[in-house]
Amino acid sequence: MSDLAVIAFPTEQKAEEVRQKLLAMQKDYVIQLGDAVVAVKHADGSIKLNQLFHPAAAGAAAGSFWGLLIGMIFMMPIVGVALGAASGALGGALTDVGIDDKFMKDVAQAIQPGNAALFLLINKMTADKVLADLRGVGGTVLRTSFDEKKETALRNALAAAATGQSTAATGQSATGESATGQSAGTAPAT
Repeated sequence: MSDLAVIAFPTEQKAEEVRQKLLAMQKDYVIQLGDAVVAVKHADGSIKLNQLFHPAAAGAAAGSFWGLLIGMIFMMPIVGVALGAASGALGGALTDVGIDDKFMKDVAQAIQPGNAALFLLINKMTADKVLADLRGVGGTVLRTSFDEKKETALRNALAAAATGQSTAATGQSATGESATGQSAGTAPAT
């Protein structure tokens, strides 16, 4: 079963940067994505979806191939390609793969104009490695289908930038320990 995560970012560029980071993780087999879409809300309130997979284009390409093959059999390759591309594009346009477009547009209405939301359909992942790589990228979790523990871990990883910078200045970790492993409020053992 796949999990859904929706994360809001202040800009389309930041959302795209995180999507590219996740796609790089997918090449390392740390995460397997079913879909990754960036939704951008414009000043006029309209929503633009930047999808990775375009079913109509894929359908047209496959249809062209099969149309050419059938056209060669009947000695009309050009007509075969044209009919194949048209039928493939129509079939692809009628097929919605991944996250439902209407759902994404409805959820994206909640973000401010100029902001973006990254929609992720996660088939499987090695959570500790993914969260470590996402540590400090920013963003606000809008929705997930994760259990409470995983959602909290995701929120903490995204927000780690603010706490990571403030604790780095004092030499303490997020758990309150200094670089030497002592708690902030304890004196060194003598």
